Amino acid sequence: MKFDNKYLPIFIGGIFALGIFIGNISNAPQTHDFLVKKSTKEKLNKLIDFIDSEYVDNINTDSIVNLTVDNILAHLDPHSVYIPPSEQSEIAETMKGGFVGIGINFYMYNDSVAVINPVKNGPSAKAGIKAGDRILYVNKKKLFGRKLPNDSLFAALKGEAGSQIELTVYRKSERKKLKLTIKRDVIPLKSVDVALILNKTTGYIKINRFAETTFEEFKAGLMSLKKQGIKSLVVDVRDNGGGYMEEAIAIADEFLKDRQLIVFTKSKNGVIEKTFATKQGSFENGNVYVLVNENSASASEILAGAIQDNDRGTIIGRRSFGKGLVQREMDFNDGSAVRLTIARYYTPTGRSIQKPYTKGNEDYFKESDSRFLHGELYKKDSIKVVDSLKFKTKKGKIVYGGGGIVPDVFIPLEADHGSENITYLLQSGIVGHFVFEQLDKDRKVFSKLTFEQFLNKINTTDLYFDDFQKYLTQNGLLIKLGHNKALVKRYINAEFARQLYGDKYYYEMILKDDAMVKAVLNPKSK
Repeated sequence: MKFDNKYLPIFIGGIFALGIFIGNISNAPQTHDFLVKKSTKEKLNKLIDFIDSEYVDNINTDSIVNLTVDNILAHLDPHSVYIPPSEQSEIAETMKGGFVGIGINFYMYNDSVAVINPVKNGPSAKAGIKAGDRILYVNKKKLFGRKLPNDSLFAALKGEAGSQIELTVYRKSERKKLKLTIKRDVIPLKSVDVALILNKTTGYIKINRFAETTFEEFKAGLMSLKKQGIKSLVVDVRDNGGGYMEEAIAIADEFLKDRQLIVFTKSKNGVIEKTFATKQGSFENGNVYVLVNENSASASEILAGAIQDNDRGTIIGRRSFGKGLVQREMDFNDGSAVRLTIARYYTPTGRSIQKPYTKGNEDYFKESDSRFLHGELYKKDSIKVVDSLKFKTKKGKIVYGGGGIVPDVFIPLEADHGSENITYLLQSGIVGHFVFEQLDKDRKVFSKLTFEQFLNKINTTDLYFDDFQKYLTQNGLLIKLGHNKALVKRYINAEFARQLYGDKYYYEMILKDDAMVKAVLNPKSK
């Protein structure tokens, strides 16, 4: 499959690793051998062999290979990346949409592995694991008191499908230890977080990435919402860094009529491949809204661009990231992989939304941060557009290339100007950890409440807001929350709902006062 996504620059690497990894291993090369060779690839191969066999000190040549690869690919583009074996397996699992394990959300709390929640209907839930349990032993391996890194914990809990594992857990609420036998199974990694009803006629689907199962998940959610009578659909790809472009294309096809252009790619040889919609679309006539922000990239932008350029729906939010490059993945025998940029993609009007990367990878990835300084996240007029990259849709709407998808309806960042980091803080894991620790003090108090009783309890107090401010200070984060009290309380309360009742309740609470969702439901208020 073609791969089209934005990953952190720690994955930088390159296709030239192929020549390095398959270099000569039979005889140590002589100095004059590699000096007279004209091929750069052969020089690299022989140099690595020579260092390995002759250098005065012991050197890990694998690390030299990685440095060489990094330096070579730094001169290409920010999305041609080399992924070492230690990272490739985890990324592959994420993109395949599942892994083999026991099905728990956990983190290291103080010196113990604390279960935030077992995955619904997963192996741990079936075996009786509950939120708040501390995992003391995996088989006979001690976990507590060691502050093990997450990769060690994952390795201890993962295994072959059908294999058994014995956990010794401490249940704080009952003050007792339990031994539970769990059979490992495939645990889905959802790429569609939720599909729910916003009002009687409007549905909402949140996509967190474009993995192998995304279209399947999306279609199931869409069919469920259609059965409930929706006439409009909100597709939320905020903070979605991308993934497989085929999945985004398949989703776009659900909205577009037969033979409407979705996207086209162009290689360095000028080969153009166009992808058109088919007759199979199941939502070709309802209203469509796509929510984007500065972290919506690649496959997310393909979807948004197809909707915008075909005059099919409304793009709401802030200018997207700006990635218009397509990668293809190549796997190596050692478990590593390379994603090499093989083409540029263009939206139906012919625009490339790839932002410049001539100043290097660091500046490229920090460009989104610079939007804070320019005021772009608060005022649409601050968005920099280039008149020479102006395009028109069939209905005459002006759209721009050169750096992301500019929304039809601009919605500023919800946090006050100067408090930008609060929004990203609230979407990080720290809110979940804080809520877990609050619940852990006395879960019985909350376990007896209906959801309505919970809402009454949580919405009528500032206790948890005040405690969260103290929690941040205790953890070295000197961030003042006072000017964004309503926003902070919304995220804290929603996280309580998630851990107590599930994801659906989290999103219902988050979206109730979400500025972009309000722009859909109450367009006159935007």
